[in-house]
Amino acid sequence: MSIWIAIAATAVGCYLVKLVGLLVPAGALERPLVQRLAALLPVALLAALTAQQTFGAHDSLVIDARAAGVAAAALALLLRAPFLVVVAAAVAVTAGVRALGG
Repeated sequence: MSIWIAIAATAVGCYLVKLVGLLVPAGALERPLVQRLAALLPVALLAALTAQQTFGAHDSLVIDARAAGVAAAALALLLRAPFLVVVAAAVAVTAGVRALGG
């Protein structure tokens, strides 16, 4: 039964967050600082998620083939490669390191 309480609480919480977003005055949203933060926040959250998924394992820091793939993707981005090339480089390097490492 507690799972349904958690689902209901999550649904109510999502609704309240949406409602609060609709109640914010338009003048507050038009400020340059708010617009800049709104543009950068998704990038920061995605970077944090990527770092956690790449380097985290339970309660420890892990450097393995995934780190090499992220490094290859970063290099491809620095070279201004198209998105598909960035993904292909990350996949190829990760697979290559895993194949060489066992």
